[in-house]
Amino acid sequence: MPAESPYTVMEARLPDDLPAIEAIRRQVFIEEQGIPAQLEWDGRDTDCRHALALTTRKDALGTGRLDADGRIGRIAVLAPWRGQGIGTAILAALTAMARERGDYKVMLHAQLEASGLYRQAGFRETGTPFMEAGIRHVSMEKLLSRRNNDTGS
Repeated sequence: MPAESPYTVMEARLPDDLPAIEAIRRQVFIEEQGIPAQLEWDGRDTDCRHALALTTRKDALGTGRLDADGRIGRIAVLAPWRGQGIGTAILAALTAMARERGDYKVMLHAQLEASGLYRQAGFRETGTPFMEAGIRHVSMEKLLSRRNNDTGS
């Protein structure tokens, strides 16, 4: 019998889960990576769908968001939990939300050092590296099933 996963990933409930989402992003992006708070808090969180990774005790340990335009972003996992597939699980949950919504593709700006995770998940680079919030990034996208978008044209 396989061991039970130490975490689950679910769609966050807003506004109830917003404090947990913000706490993770504050720790990872603002405190660890030095991203200015005014760049991190862009005012779009309530217009997005969010994934939230929780321990079996319901402690939040990772998050990510899906914008209305199909852009995935703000994927963050607390340091003690990295390397356990949580970022990949969050990415899969956000991609599934986009597919369920009928999106044709998803895109993101990957931190260059994390671009391999996205390539393994089927994303491809669509440009050259650039600086964003003082960190090297690259634009990437993944085409989704046209099953929900086919109009016959």
